[in-house]
Amino acid sequence: MLKIENVETFGWETALRGMRNPKNSWAKADTMYPHDGDWEFQIGPNDMKLAKTLADAGQVHGKFLRMIVVTLDVTAPLYWWKEFDTYKVGTVANSCSTMHKIHAKEFTEEDFSTEHLIGKGKDAFPWPEEKLGAEWIPDEDYAYDTCPAWIFNNLLSVLNACREKFIETGEKKYWWQLIQLLPSSYNQRRTIMLNYAVLKNIYEYRKDHKLDEWHVFCDMIRALPYANELIIGAKE
Repeated sequence: MLKIENVETFGWETALRGMRNPKNSWAKADTMYPHDGDWEFQIGPNDMKLAKTLADAGQVHGKFLRMIVVTLDVTAPLYWWKEFDTYKVGTVANSCSTMHKIHAKEFTEEDFSTEHLIGKGKDAFPWPEEKLGAEWIPDEDYAYDTCPAWIFNNLLSVLNACREKFIETGEKKYWWQLIQLLPSSYNQRRTIMLNYAVLKNIYEYRKDHKLDEWHVFCDMIRALPYANELIIGAKE
């Protein structure tokens, strides 16, 4: 599961003006920028031709893309954030703290990305007595103690029990259970800042990734202003 909210872009005027500095070609600029809602932002044909040429020429020539800033809120599981953290250069993030706030509320299924767990949604909870301890065969038969969905539900109960003990006693040993048992499917919210150059790199290497979350993120990239011309480029 990946949820994206509050997407904004900034820095277009600065980026396009700086794009023309190397050849002192400011007189050819033809982009109209909105002032007090007079008109919608639209890159002019001269600026677009140069911008596409530079963006397609690689990171050195397309460095103006670093000045086009994107901010957004993302809620995603920890296993996805581990991959996102590969892109440290050109990004800033403020995240909800698991260290300080992990015990702030009861754990519920909605706090985790579990949509692909085998056995989720099964009606047989608990399983009939004759199946207890039976060999688990994926998608066919389920032993209650080896089915992924049951294991998750049991872990959820343990986390909440340790949370209650920590709140009741304040003993750090129960807090440690929350920290060390928390699965990578736990959803964390972060407000992040990156730029078109970073997004161009992300899109190239993550658009065909096996994680569903990357496909949702790349859908967001495709929906950004002038993403087709400046991020995706001639590669698709």
